Amino acid sequence: MAIRDNFSFTDMDLWLNEKQVTEIECLVPDLTGVARGKILPRAKFTQERGMRIPEVVLGMTVTGNVPNDDEAYQRAISSVDRDMYLRADPGTITMVPWATDPTAQVIQDCYFADGKLVDFAPRSVLRRVLRRYQDQGWQPLVAPELEFYLTAKNSDPDQPLRAPQGRSGRAETSRQVYSIDAVNEFDPLFEDIYDYCDLMNLDIDTLIHEIGAGQMEINFLHGDPLGLADKVFYFKRTLREAALKHQMYATFMAKPMAGEPGSAMHVHQSVTEISSGRNIFSNEDGSPSQLFKWYIGGLQRYMPSAMALVAPYVNSYRRIVPHTSAPINIQWGVDNRTVGFRVPESGVQDRRVENRVIGADANPYLALAVTLACGFLGMTERLEPSAPMTGSAYDLPFQLPRGLPEAIDQLRQETKLGEVLGERFIDVYAAVKEREHLEFMTVISPWEREHLLLHV
Repeated sequence: MAIRDNFSFTDMDLWLNEKQVTEIECLVPDLTGVARGKILPRAKFTQERGMRIPEVVLGMTVTGNVPNDDEAYQRAISSVDRDMYLRADPGTITMVPWATDPTAQVIQDCYFADGKLVDFAPRSVLRRVLRRYQDQGWQPLVAPELEFYLTAKNSDPDQPLRAPQGRSGRAETSRQVYSIDAVNEFDPLFEDIYDYCDLMNLDIDTLIHEIGAGQMEINFLHGDPLGLADKVFYFKRTLREAALKHQMYATFMAKPMAGEPGSAMHVHQSVTEISSGRNIFSNEDGSPSQLFKWYIGGLQRYMPSAMALVAPYVNSYRRIVPHTSAPINIQWGVDNRTVGFRVPESGVQDRRVENRVIGADANPYLALAVTLACGFLGMTERLEPSAPMTGSAYDLPFQLPRGLPEAIDQLRQETKLGEVLGERFIDVYAAVKEREHLEFMTVISPWEREHLLLHV
């Protein structure tokens, strides 16, 4: 489910002419999910289909620094800061709804000079995993559910965030889960969001109010993983812009406010047989298939080692705490929201598993790549799952890493995930995350000044 199915470069040029586009934003999703790239006039875009940007753009921390002292990183990324060649994916062309002049945006794929995809680019990593499925005659389908917070504008990072004022002029002070009236407080914003998403063909489904004050969730229709990753990438950018227009912030931080639940990106996933379209998670008699059980076994076996990809920042682990609507272990169960891997009640063709471990702050390309990689390894290695959890899993012990350093170590040590995702990608990603953690450790928090300054 691409943004524009079967679009060629010729189709793209005709579409740009029809929309009278004067400027084009050429976007490259980096490891953090941030949009990098260049903005070109329409004529220049046609002339420079092979434009370039430095390779190091894909190997920077969220603060823009580079782990130059990491040997594996240096082996992966050229020390001479060579160029990558960018090529637009015509199927991702769409308008920029908030731009004053007719402006389009298109996602670029990154290539080396020899014509091969840059293997540590997020889109390349997801494509690599999808090829593994294709080689087996399988097609995975996903449906992300993305949580986020709306907050009052706050230009001082030392001050805590707070819920924004709605139409009533009041901010939320109590939890309004599934409240229609609480969503209606922000009708002008959400009308813009739906209009923007419709213009961009993002295929969003439902909007609900989540548990936290000012916390919302948007659901996407199920489809092809690469197309859905593109849509989540675009949606994050679109929501931030729409919120700013209405004098608010929108944030996908995993835990933006103390005392409120964190934000997740729950991903429903199933696998069909390419030749028949049949859901391989179901037997002909409608019962769960052995492949379905092995898929869950793969999630249980490998997701702890994948946490650095689905909980990528120090803040991410503030969400993974008991009794805060987030899983802390790798249990699975039917229609059980306390587990890491939930199996919703569904029909035979709709049988799926929901990964509830992934944070809203995860790069959508990498999050989808790694959850599908875990399931793929489970099916190909025939990994049996544990017995399903029938009670609350919140009271069971932790089975996931408790912080970023532990998660990075586990990622580096898991060679089978490295084989599926790409060993050079793992080297670059782990080095970037390690550098981010070192940067974080140079910051002294208010808690330390409050409790340690005069007491220790």
